[in-house]
Amino acid sequence: MQGILYEEPSIWLFLFVTVVLGGSAAWMTGRAIAITWRPFWQLLIYLLILAMAVRFIHFALFGGTLLSLHYYAIDAIVVLIIGALGFQYNRARQMTTQYRWLYERTGPFGWKEKTSHTNG
Repeated sequence: MQGILYEEPSIWLFLFVTVVLGGSAAWMTGRAIAITWRPFWQLLIYLLILAMAVRFIHFALFGGTLLSLHYYAIDAIVVLIIGALGFQYNRARQMTTQYRWLYERTGPFGWKEKTSHTNG
């Protein structure tokens, strides 16, 4: 997988910088966008900027390539997936907490309208 997903000598550097550091920042960015009721497209812009910061960390600390479209795309994909999950998780929680009479959770990332029970 070296050369495809990461360029460092160890996968642990990729997992630490991209998945742990970048992923936790992406999750918190998704959470922040969701709880402030901003649209999803704004999250995409912030996460693409975050992917640049992740690429810079690879470059500055571990001697990675700064201006590599391939590795930027890998970092961006990981960050976008984790950030989108953070957004959707928090939006589902938000919708079912603030509008509990309208919606119920269908899992950690989804919600649906409550069905009305009529007597008669």
